[in-house]
Amino acid sequence: MRIAVTGKHGQVVQSLLRRGAETGVEINTVGRPEMDLSDPASVAAAFSALRPDVIVSAAAYTAVDKAESEAELAFSVNAAGAGAVAEAAARIGVPVIHISTDYVFSGDKASAYCEEDATAPISVYGRSKLAGEKAVAAANPNHVILRTAWVYSPFGANFMKTMLRLSETRDLLRVVADQRGCPTSALDIAAAILAIATRIVADPAPSLRGTFHLTGSGEASWADFAEAIFAELSKSGGRNVGVERIPTADYPTPAKRPANSRLNGEKLAGTYGLRLPEWKKSMTIVMQDLLNKGL
Repeated sequence: MRIAVTGKHGQVVQSLLRRGAETGVEINTVGRPEMDLSDPASVAAAFSALRPDVIVSAAAYTAVDKAESEAELAFSVNAAGAGAVAEAAARIGVPVIHISTDYVFSGDKASAYCEEDATAPISVYGRSKLAGEKAVAAANPNHVILRTAWVYSPFGANFMKTMLRLSETRDLLRVVADQRGCPTSALDIAAAILAIATRIVADPAPSLRGTFHLTGSGEASWADFAEAIFAELSKSGGRNVGVERIPTADYPTPAKRPANSRLNGEKLAGTYGLRLPEWKKSMTIVMQDLLNKGL
């Protein structure tokens, strides 16, 4: 199987490259300069030349706070760009797997969000990603939209790597404790994408298409996540770092974050038989990967 994925350096892209190498799946990354998501012609040309079996739409504008002042750019990439990728997939007759986010929800629900729950993004980033979901669905009925959340990995910039960097010079870190979600390893996301891609290439069943939630099992606050990271760091001989649990109000940001980012993964489990590992287990694996590299 040959998979083309948008972007070259993102966490999901790099994780797909690793998982592809482990499983013998050919992963082709497509990004600048040969393809620009803001240029539909370059998108169509790139995938027409590659002729993959599946396209994974992973590249996105992810600067959540900066998007508040760069709305046009965020929508250009996350909405129009995502639609162009899905349209290119439709033109060559292949499915598209699009990566979306918990930010399409307001965060006001008391329990974990299901796929059928009403969307109501509270940030420019969230609105641009929701517009991207709609553009993908309109452009190519042969699609799988995967909403994920709180992504971390050995690659790129993420919460785990930020905590480890700050732990080098600080004994105590103030971390938000009233936002809850599902920490999700990009390596787990990549493994799930490969499994889903294999199924949708072989099986045209409509039930395998649509929107699904894909996150680590369990839940945590950002403070819980930080404490788990530092506990693993300490077990590996690193510095002892404390966490001061603070409310969101004490850490203002330009973009609002959902207080509840928990996503219910039962639909994915029922349809594909896929359930990601408990988040602390995956966190330990990624932590050891980083610590072994001296990060």
